Amino acid sequence: MSQPSAIPKSMSAIAIEGGVGPARALKLVSIKTPTPKSGEVLIRVAAAGNNYPDIFQREGRYPLPPGTPATLGLEISGTVAVVGADMQRFRVGDPVCALLLGGGYAEYAAVDAHHVLPVPTGVNVLEAAALSETFFTVYANVFERGALKAGETLLVHGGTSGIGTTAISMAKAAGARVIATSRSAEKARQAKMLGADVSIDSSRQDFQEVVRGEGAPTGYWTWSAESSFERISMPSSPMAGCVR
Repeated sequence: MSQPSAIPKSMSAIAIEGGVGPARALKLVSIKTPTPKSGEVLIRVAAAGNNYPDIFQREGRYPLPPGTPATLGLEISGTVAVVGADMQRFRVGDPVCALLLGGGYAEYAAVDAHHVLPVPTGVNVLEAAALSETFFTVYANVFERGALKAGETLLVHGGTSGIGTTAISMAKAAGARVIATSRSAEKARQAKMLGADVSIDSSRQDFQEVVRGEGAPTGYWTWSAESSFERISMPSSPMAGCVR
């Protein structure tokens, strides 16, 4: 393991006073700095994303899987401070962003290297903290499981949400056609500016009728926090893809 001598034995982190509570329950504490295992990297955190699961965890509504760090924080950016054994992909000093099970609200976080990406060209290290959660989610569901291809149509519900904006951008980059729905005229305008080919204000328009009029194929892909990503046949409501 490659480890600079400057890594402190303890670090500052954000804890929830009493285990659960409102935002004012968050407090600064000192905890042991994690040591990366084989296949992991230790990241010196520059910024951490704030996601609904972090809020739900703070409120006691997001049960943690066994072995998950108690510290909040599911996505981070920063620089590689230490590389674990058998690590060839990253080197100390590399700017990276990462998705993790927890522990991001701290000065350092140990992360499986499979969940770490180099900071893309043109994105600064602070902006990169907002990439992993949405881009990994969209890629895994829309492209790996949904197998979206160039020339196909993706229907994105909530086009101006974090997942929605990412889905629009990635689908367009892949050569797909995008239909987006939003719940106001202003949000529909923003989704159009982001690249949606058709942007629907669902507060004033019946999105099913609009999609039918666009001639999209029958059936759609649906994904939500409560269910898996799956294809559903809906002959009366022709849609090619749907992301909530």
